[in-house]
Amino acid sequence: MWRNFITAATSILFGLVLFSCAEKKADTSPVVFGTLEDGQQIIIYTLTNNNGMSVEVINFGAIVKSIKVPDKMGKTADVILGFDNLEGYVNDNSFQGAIVGRYGNRIAEGKFTLDGTDYQVSVNSGENHLHGGFKGFYKAVWTADQTAPNSVKLSLENPDGDEGYPGNVKVTVVYTVTKDNGLKIEYSGTTDKPTILNPTNHCYFNLTGNPDNTILDHKLMIAADQFTPVNDKLITTGELQDVEGTPMDFREPKAIGDDISADFQQLVFGFGYDHNWVLNNYTKEVREVASLFDSETGRFLTISTDQPGLQFYSGNFLDGTMKGKGGQSYAYRTALCLETQAYPDSPNKPDFPSVVLRPGEKYTQTTIYKFSTK
Repeated sequence: MWRNFITAATSILFGLVLFSCAEKKADTSPVVFGTLEDGQQIIIYTLTNNNGMSVEVINFGAIVKSIKVPDKMGKTADVILGFDNLEGYVNDNSFQGAIVGRYGNRIAEGKFTLDGTDYQVSVNSGENHLHGGFKGFYKAVWTADQTAPNSVKLSLENPDGDEGYPGNVKVTVVYTVTKDNGLKIEYSGTTDKPTILNPTNHCYFNLTGNPDNTILDHKLMIAADQFTPVNDKLITTGELQDVEGTPMDFREPKAIGDDISADFQQLVFGFGYDHNWVLNNYTKEVREVASLFDSETGRFLTISTDQPGLQFYSGNFLDGTMKGKGGQSYAYRTALCLETQAYPDSPNKPDFPSVVLRPGEKYTQTTIYKFSTK
């Protein structure tokens, strides 16, 4: 009798374990986020690790919808802006969480010359091209494949002539949540015709987890001795300017609000920080290039990349009219972007690192946003 009882109890316990595992798996299984007007379904993919970090990604724009990480007390919160519904992302013009491209950042007047041929791409930001045009990568539906509980691969075929760019380009982006609370982003791309390619991710961070707070008390470090100054149209001049003695010096951690209102021409042009920093020690290998710290929550973010530049944007054009998660109004400087990339307007600046991609070559980029506390 006891043998039968033990056998039955063991079976029940084993069943409970299986149920628990199945329940956990269900919690992270892809779910439908919404349906576009053309009938395409947009799916949420949830990536997790065992340290309390979770990331949601959707196949519309390869967008990072949420990043939830613990603070120094173990309390988990979402540290990026975004929307609760698909309509928010469809109507968004601020690139929330998206992969932007083909060319992240600005191209002057949307013009460039490649191999003696002049190209005109979309002009969607004043008189300039920004982040790939009116749709680009960030409004496209990507093909997604969740390869593991902590990783998803998204693929896109971007046709010749889209937004004015030459060549059929195939791009993949792999998001992976690492064991040490990193969000690793691996990009690759190929083309059948000479073109330019410079994708980046456009997450808006607020480490407090509460966009009622500004990011002005966040302490930022950027390992860069120089930045690329811009003109009044926010187009790089082609120069590299030393940060020393200017408000652009973040070589040591500094509160963003310390100098953001300084009487400095570059800050006037950008309405605050909206510039590319020339990252030190560029060898095309991944190295740590920046950090961000919120003393209130203790959340600490480090950025590692193999890219030559980092665009720091201090949320200068958030004006409170955008309604985000939970109906929250996203106000002035309540989030910031740290975009790893090539330099802005590189196709028209021959002294900048090249962004040209040719048939037979492969574009690659690795960037890691790693979260911890201190």
